[in-house]
Amino acid sequence: MTLVRSKQRVADHGEVFTPAWMVEAMLDLVKGETERIDSRFLEPACGSGNFLVKILQRKLAAVETKFARSDFERRHYALLGLMCTYGIELLDDNIAECRANMLEVFAEYLRLEESDVLQRAAAYVLSVNLVHGDALTMRTSVGQPITFAEWGYLGKGKFQRRDFRLDKLTQSSAFSEEGSLFAHLGKHEIFTPAKTYPPLTVLELAEMAARQGDVE
Repeated sequence: MTLVRSKQRVADHGEVFTPAWMVEAMLDLVKGETERIDSRFLEPACGSGNFLVKILQRKLAAVETKFARSDFERRHYALLGLMCTYGIELLDDNIAECRANMLEVFAEYLRLEESDVLQRAAAYVLSVNLVHGDALTMRTSVGQPITFAEWGYLGKGKFQRRDFRLDKLTQSSAFSEEGSLFAHLGKHEIFTPAKTYPPLTVLELAEMAARQGDVE
């Protein structure tokens, strides 16, 4: 792919895409984490998904290695891998393309039809995890504080979701610094989720996608 869409976009937004070989080389520096299904990655200027797509592909390869014999677990852990990838992007066409690219990789791996409930659940997750906004101001394109969902797989087809504000999460490093007044405290004692949801099934996630479409 071309690394520059237009000189104007480079001038206005500093937009330059990372070549695939460099993406792979950089991810190899943290190879073990990229191949762990539940490791979380945030790309603060995700573009069309050059890094996130490769991370997802590595996670899905790990899913295949561990859960190939169980279609139920394979599908649910694949969704968990998707849930653990996050991105922020300033330009609306890029974030739309990133979501589409991620969904395509996910759907192709599981051979999903567009009507499959798991594909609709994945689309909802991507709408939450991939944010149209500004990582510097930590606000969405409409000026709201960026909030990310922390997803966890509880087993037996149930997922846990807790929402955290990005600006609050970024404060955690200050509290953990050596010599800090709060260094002895666990993060759970300082930061609490903005919202906690009851356990959710794939069907319930897909229904959230439908309700989101009705609102939009």
